[in-house]
Amino acid sequence: MLHGILLIALFSCAAFYIGEAQFLKNISFSPMIIGIILGMLYANSLRNHLPETWVPGIQFCSKKILRLGIILYGFRLTFQDVINVGVAGIMIDTIVVIVTIVGGIYLGKLLKMDRDIALLTSIGSGICGAAAVLGAESTIQTKPYKTAVAVATVVIFGTISMFIYPIAYRAGFLGLTPNEMGIYAGATLHEVAHTVGAGNAMGTEISNVAIIVKMIRVMLLVPVLLSLGYWVAMQAKSIPAGNGTATKGKIAIPWFALGFLAVIGFNSFDLLPVAVVDVINYIDTFLLTMAMAALGAETSIDKFKKAGAKPFVLAFILYIWLLLGGWALAKYLAPLCL
Repeated sequence: MLHGILLIALFSCAAFYIGEAQFLKNISFSPMIIGIILGMLYANSLRNHLPETWVPGIQFCSKKILRLGIILYGFRLTFQDVINVGVAGIMIDTIVVIVTIVGGIYLGKLLKMDRDIALLTSIGSGICGAAAVLGAESTIQTKPYKTAVAVATVVIFGTISMFIYPIAYRAGFLGLTPNEMGIYAGATLHEVAHTVGAGNAMGTEISNVAIIVKMIRVMLLVPVLLSLGYWVAMQAKSIPAGNGTATKGKIAIPWFALGFLAVIGFNSFDLLPVAVVDVINYIDTFLLTMAMAALGAETSIDKFKKAGAKPFVLAFILYIWLLLGGWALAKYLAPLCL
């Protein structure tokens, strides 16, 4: 197992090193995304030339280390952030998350997609990109290539938005005030990194609001994962056993989601120095990068071909909803809540 863990740790180190390139910093390409790319390069080149005894270590990174990374992600948030952004941000975030996930699942059925890929793509688009996909993957225990496909859709459309939003705002196409633009960006951009990148390009006033609204979306990951665990149990309960009777569904509570919430609560008391929290966040990013690299290491091009174009069609439809629906919410609902 140790060899597999060290291999993935090496990929993570490489991802951090590559991520220091100025071009990648300019487009807010996080080490997590670089990590999954490196993992996929390995899966499609050296994967069959290394001992199978390394596989348990890789799987350990994609499961156990992933959950630890999600828990520590809570050090980026406080409950004070929720209070600061007000009712408007909370309401709009809630609407965006519910409509995106429920609508995505329904659209996935219409497109006759793989259920897990549709679910992961919807959760990634609705909440916080790759981190949300990882959290959902750990709850439903699906195949790694499905996770990689969902992450790919988030990266593509989130990166596009990160460039479009500042251009559209400066050109006056959106007709939003700085506060409304911050809510719009935070409620609709896929990744935290995308929100930071777009917010910084539009100024501090917009960036501060956007990041807080985005972090509230991240908090919504907890109720979503708890609901997902209950849904998985109900699905298992409805599947007939060998004797023709339904199996007893056991609710798989994602304890890491509760740990994530507990860490947010602890962080809200501001007991740790800022420098210590920064170190924890750096370590957490490294752990999540390891998890992404491990998932990528289980994803070959053949599996991407197997998934087909439908995940990207679904992600595109959800993307259009986020662009137009999110704008309408920020334009017309936000002023009513202020």
